[in-house]
Amino acid sequence: MFGTRQYHAAPPGAPSTGGIAVLLVNLGTPAAPNPSAVRRYLGQFLSDPRVVELPRWFWWPVLHGVILRLRPARSARAYASIWTEAGSPLLTNSQALAAALQRALQQDPVPVRVELAMTYGEPALPAALRRLVDAGYRRVLVLPLYPQYSATSTGAALDALADALKTLRWPPELRTVGDYHDEGPHIDALARSVERHWAAQGRAERLLLSFHGIPQRCVAAGDPYAAQCRATAARLAARLGLEDGQLVVSFQSRVGREEWLRPYTDETLQQLARDGARSVQVLCPGFAVDCLETLEEIAVENRERFLHAGGERYEYIPALNDGADQVAALAALVRRHLQGWVAPAAAGSGA
Repeated sequence: MFGTRQYHAAPPGAPSTGGIAVLLVNLGTPAAPNPSAVRRYLGQFLSDPRVVELPRWFWWPVLHGVILRLRPARSARAYASIWTEAGSPLLTNSQALAAALQRALQQDPVPVRVELAMTYGEPALPAALRRLVDAGYRRVLVLPLYPQYSATSTGAALDALADALKTLRWPPELRTVGDYHDEGPHIDALARSVERHWAAQGRAERLLLSFHGIPQRCVAAGDPYAAQCRATAARLAARLGLEDGQLVVSFQSRVGREEWLRPYTDETLQQLARDGARSVQVLCPGFAVDCLETLEEIAVENRERFLHAGGERYEYIPALNDGADQVAALAALVRRHLQGWVAPAAAGSGA
């Protein structure tokens, strides 16, 4: 039978503006720092085959029989330690970034609407895309807020986008940004954040770049993430004029017993202290905004590891968040990707 599938359609009388929109996508966050909310979030996140590439027959009993019974309470305590009156830092920082990017792009001759979505949790990506379609936007640039591409992050966001498109009667034209790990304005934004920190606090003996980790088998299967992280680090080191040994790269947030990208951040910090480094400053160039992994794991948990191992001075350099440098870098990236939808002269204005 034809015509039996149900699609979302724009409401009668919805404007057909033909306008352009940017859909910013971040990972997601629990709705509250309590075990039930964390359990719902982890259930969605860890059920994604992009995130855990294991056979379902093996993974399902582990996820539902062990992880979702034990981990939510522990994770909820970590979330509660960084939660603010406004809510989850990842959500509020992403909202602030989206609002700032909206203001920057609104100054262009062809205004662009910016909408925020999350791969997991709220605001959900399907609903965000429907809002744009209902408002008459026919051209959408999808920008995952991951400078380095991984199937576990950007790939998962694109999967969620593809699933959302299946529900639309008349999908919009789409463009996607795969990564921006070596974009000049982005590297400059990272460098200026470090330079501002140095101007205020002085330099430490080491600058540690801590990227989120992924399983080593993902890299072996062709994921470009590790290479892109190291390319970001190399460009940043050159931009800052750092010599060999002054900048160190590591990977954080590993889960389970299998091999993840090395060296591990926690072990690296402990080894630096044991080797005589008394001071270290840590930057997380894979995170567009501050979140649990930066505010709790890096700024608190790993600080204690470094000091306990003999270090004396530990400083976390915040993520770019909604700072002017990141907003300008993302605006430049958006304008470049909009060329052809927007005339080159218009796309380049306001930079």
